[in-house]
Formats: sequence, structure tokens, C-alpha cells
Amino acid sequence: MQTRSFDAHAGETILPLTAASPLAPPFDDPILIFGLAMVIFLVAPLALKRYRLPGIIGIILIGAAIGPNGVNLLERDATIQLLGEVGLIYLMFIAGLEININQFIEYKDRSIVFGLLSFVIPQAVGTVVGVYVLDLTVAAASLFAAIFSSHTLLAYPVVNRLGIATNEAMTATIGGTILTDTLALLVLAVVVAAAGGTLDAMFWVQLGIGLTIFFASIWVLVPRLGRWFFRAHSEESYFEFLFVMAVLFACAFLAELVGVEHIIGAFLAGLTLNRLVPESGPLMNRIEFVGNALFIPFFLLSVGMLVDAAVVLEGTDTLVIATSLIVMVFATKYAAAWATGRAYGYQRNEVIGMFGLSVGQAAAALAIVQIGFEAEIPGFDQNMINGVVLMILAVSLVSPALVERAGSGLVRAREHDAYDPSDTPQRILVPVSKDSRYTESLLDLAFTIRNARSDEPIYTVSVVQPDRNARTEAKVAEAEGVLEGVEAYASSAEVSIEAHTRINHNVASGIVRSAAENRITTLVIGWDGARSRAQNVFGHIIDQVLSRTTQLTLVGRVREPLNTTQRIVLVLPPRIDHNDGFYEALHTVKIVSEDTGAPIRGLVVGGNPEQFERLFELVEPDAPGEFEAITGWRGLLSTLRDDVRPGDLVVCTSSRRNDAGWHPELQTLPKSISTLTDGNFVIMYPATEERADDRQFLRLS
Repeated sequence: MQTRSFDAHAGETILPLTAASPLAPPFDDPILIFGLAMVIFLVAPLALKRYRLPGIIGIILIGAAIGPNGVNLLERDATIQLLGEVGLIYLMFIAGLEININQFIEYKDRSIVFGLLSFVIPQAVGTVVGVYVLDLTVAAASLFAAIFSSHTLLAYPVVNRLGIATNEAMTATIGGTILTDTLALLVLAVVVAAAGGTLDAMFWVQLGIGLTIFFASIWVLVPRLGRWFFRAHSEESYFEFLFVMAVLFACAFLAELVGVEHIIGAFLAGLTLNRLVPESGPLMNRIEFVGNALFIPFFLLSVGMLVDAAVVLEGTDTLVIATSLIVMVFATKYAAAWATGRAYGYQRNEVIGMFGLSVGQAAAALAIVQIGFEAEIPGFDQNMINGVVLMILAVSLVSPALVERAGSGLVRAREHDAYDPSDTPQRILVPVSKDSRYTESLLDLAFTIRNARSDEPIYTVSVVQPDRNARTEAKVAEAEGVLEGVEAYASSAEVSIEAHTRINHNVASGIVRSAAENRITTLVIGWDGARSRAQNVFGHIIDQVLSRTTQLTLVGRVREPLNTTQRIVLVLPPRIDHNDGFYEALHTVKIVSEDTGAPIRGLVVGGNPEQFERLFELVEPDAPGEFEAITGWRGLLSTLRDDVRPGDLVVCTSSRRNDAGWHPELQTLPKSISTLTDGNFVIMYPATEERADDRQFLRLS
């Protein structure tokens, strides 16, 4: 930094004549450095977008051009390294957050198989090449192979942008990361310990106990701590974001304490918080925004600044090492992706996507070669470091391009399979009242069941009854103020709102007319659980809406954050599967399960649970569920009284009067449930008319 002196008489700061200009490279002014980084993060992706190339390639290339090995505008100093490390940690954390946790658990064998293949094949090939081609010792050759047997999710921002993180093949690749990196870093720990003469029984005991305690404690404690925090601080605020960040960096630090890389702790933190951070909510939007706009680009810039193209001219040793690394990382990672794809029947684009995502190298490779260099492992010299840097440059350019190409193909196939021109678009209506304290919770429910790929807004309506004392305009203004708050909350989740205010003597009529005029397919209505007249189920307004509409309708008492849901208790009355819209209703429950990660326990009243298990498997998406028979309505109430616990979401499928599946007991069931649980529950009424697109919720293959 330049030194400054202050002239008390002149009252101004004077720069010494001998001081370097702040505009002379390399820049050291923090404001200039940060401003230049922001310009790079803005311009590079936009420039490459014109050529249909991933924006992250542009950031890496510019990092190489302006770094110490290029025109030297910026030094890769402690600040850049710190922000780069934070970006990598953040990248792994988001990867863990965005995995479909139900799919990850159900198909964990795929992650294990791919993780093992993606480690064992490169490790075996690299060790042989290291011994017989590069003339390394067996220990040094093992460490050489470990450089590329791990992988860094360098192209994950592309996966994130395309929305394919929940694809089964992508989930297997992301899940396999934790295994490949752990095994590669374990090789590093063993080789370094052997070189230092500390590879004894105590080493293995300490490592095993440390890893076991670390994984078990985080997997058990973090979800419990998270549920407690989100229940205690249910209002949406920056405190939730700060809590998530505190958990992330605490887990990353604890990982280093037990002898593994911080990226393992970050990934595990994402997995354990996965069920508590809904993909469709404001909190996830804030996490992704901060990462994609700031931290992850700094990681990419830091990687680019490592590249030194001049090392190619320094001799054949560097070229031999770099060529060996590049050929082997491409060949072995593709072999692992191809073998996994053959084993599980993945499509070509899925195999290429797995290959492109797993071929990325950065953090673990650098850590291994640098530690090997510092430990003076034979063969780990400056040429080895230069060769690794060239490999990182090659895969940094290829990995995002491969994932972009394969991911675009997956998106096109998904859109072709999921939609039909004759389908009615999903449109959700949420009636809003100024007296409700739980409007945001209802909106969270609407966000959860909303089709993530839909461009349709969430519709809201506030019905104002005209006042005889000429206060109608004031009441309309008050209703509009409530709707403005709703729009502000939805904007934090990047969900658009179409708000309406209606004047009608009958509130139910206003809601029904709004549903008809906007061609609404789904209604989400709040209920306070208050008692009503004996002939009503919920109350005069909601009962009228139900009797005058045919859409899928969710009537909910949602008081606690949906992201704290641990289990969904699904009540299935007799003959409910005869309703025309039953598949859509079941699909909606499974969407909630997928978003919250909560398993489904089905209570079949007077029916065959095996039949409902078959129907459950027919409906998209994947969700864990088990069904059991319940004898009679008294048996149902007894089961709910004994088994429903805090953190459960009770969902009761019901029927409108005179529809298939209607039973008189359904008239009093909502009140009974409200007295049995203090938590969240939803009464769900399937659509009563046969919908042309009801088959879209079934598996067609």
C-alpha cells in the first residue's frame, strides 16, 4: 500500500512524490481491486453468452490474463486466496443443499458406485503410469494418482443455472464427490505420514475415530439445531441466512480439525441443512444469490490466476507431466462415467454430464501437489506443480462446456416429456385477509407446490366488503397495503405475484369469481381452526368456496415453518382413489415431500394399503412412503392422537359433498384433527371434474 502523510497546516492529505501511483499494476488499492473483480464477473459471462459458452470459462480466462502470470494487473495475494477458498466452500455447500435428498438416499448406491469408480480407476491407472512412465516410487506414484482421482465440481454453476441438480445422474456425481475427495485426501495423509515416519497404529486410530465422530455428530446435531432455530425465529430475516453461514463455516473448520479438507465439511453441511432450506423459498434464493454473484466467481478468478502458459516453454519435463495428467484425467473419468451409465441405464447426455462434472480439477489437486511439494516427496518438484496447473487450465475450459452441452440436452428432453400443448397451465390462487397472521406460511405452501419450471405467477386476492359508513375506500387501501407486503415477500423468493382487490358483499363469491376469471387450477386457503356451526366443515366462507369450485383445493392451518417438517402423515379415506383428481392430489403431496425431504406415512382408512402403494409408485416424483391399514374412523383418530408428534405435517385427503369418496365423517374430521395436533395440517380436496392433464402426474416409463 502507498504511504500517506497529513499536513496539519494545509489540512489535506499529500502523497509523497516517490510513492507509486495507485493505477500502476499490480493494483493494491482494495476498492480498485474489488471494483475490477465486479466488472469481470459482469462482463465475462455476458461476452461468452454471445458465443453460447459457459460464463465461468470467461472468468477463468480473464483471471489467467490479468493475474501474476499474465499482464500482472492483480496479485494472487492473501485476500484473493481467502475469497477463492470461501468460494469453493460455498460451491460445495450449495451442491449439498440442492441435491434431491430423497433421491440421494434412495439411490445412494449410485453415488457410492460412481464415487468408487471415479476414484479407483484414476488411482490405479495413475499409479502404474507414475511408476513405469515417470519413474516415481510407489508412494509418490500413489500421491501422483491422487491428484486427479478426486474432482472439484468446477462446472456446478452450469448445473445450478440449468436446474438439473435433481437429475439422478447429476445427483450420483455430486454425491460421489464426497467419496472421491475423502479417499484421495486419505491417500495424501497416508503418504505424508509415511514420509514423516508417523504412519503407525495410532495414526489409523486417531483418523478413524475423528472421522466417525465428525460425520456422526454433524449428521445428528445440525438438523436438530436447525429445526430449533427455524421454529424459534420463523420470521423471514437475515438472521436465517447468518445462521446457515455459521453452520457452513463451523462444519468446514471442524472437518479440518479431524484431518479432512474443509470442502468435505461444507458438502456435509449442505446435506444436513438440505431439508431445512426449501428450494423454492426466499432463504435458498438469498444463498444462491450471494454465492453466484460474489463468492463462486472469486473462486473461479482465483483458479484462473494460477495458470502460467509460459511453463510450456520451460522444458519437456513439465510437458510430459501435464500431458500425462490431461490424458489420464479425461480417459479415467470418462471410463468411470461410462461404466456407471451402463450399470444404471443412463442416457448419453447423462453420461456426458457426469463426465463433464467429475473431470473438473482445482482445490483437491492443488492441495495434494502443494503438500507433496512441501513434504519433499520424491518427484514432487516445480515441474509437477506446473504440470498440475496446466491440467487445471485444460479441464477448466472443457468441463463447463461439456456440462453445458449435456445439460441443455437434458433440459430439452425434460421439457418435451413434461409438457403437452393441450395441458392447462398450473395457476395457484391464495386468498389473503388482513386478519391472518400466517399469510407468509400459506405463501410458502404455494411456493412449495408450484411447478418450478412454470412462468405463471402466484395469484392473490383480497375481498373487501362494502361499508355502509362510506369507509370502503379506506378498507380497499388497507387491503392493497396487505397485498404489497405479500408481493415483497414473494419477490425475495423470485416468485412473481398477480394481486387483485375485489369489492363484494359476499367474500366467498369474490374468491370464486377471481378463480374463474384467472382460470385457477389450485386454491390454497388458510383456516384458523375456529369452531363453526354444526352443519359447516370450516366456516361459512370456506364451505361456500368448496361448494362452488371444482379445482384442487388445500385448506391449511400452517403455523410453523414448512421447512421444519420431519414427516408427512397422509390420511386416505375410503374410496378416495375414485376421485377424478386423485393423481394430482397425490402428486401434490409428493412435491411437498420432495421439497422438505420428509417421508410420507400413509394411513389407509378401511382400504387396502398395497393398492395405495401401487398408486403411489405410479405418480411422479420420487418420494419415500409406506402405507398401513387403519380400522374405522375411531381407529384413525386414535392413531393420530398417539402417533402424531411435533414436526409432523398432517395431510388429509377429503371429498366435497356428493363426490366420490364423500363420507359424513369427513365433515367433522378437520375439527377433530385440529384438537389432536398443535402443528401444521392441511385438508386437501381433489379436483372434482376429470382433468385433461391428470395423466401428466403418472410415470409413463
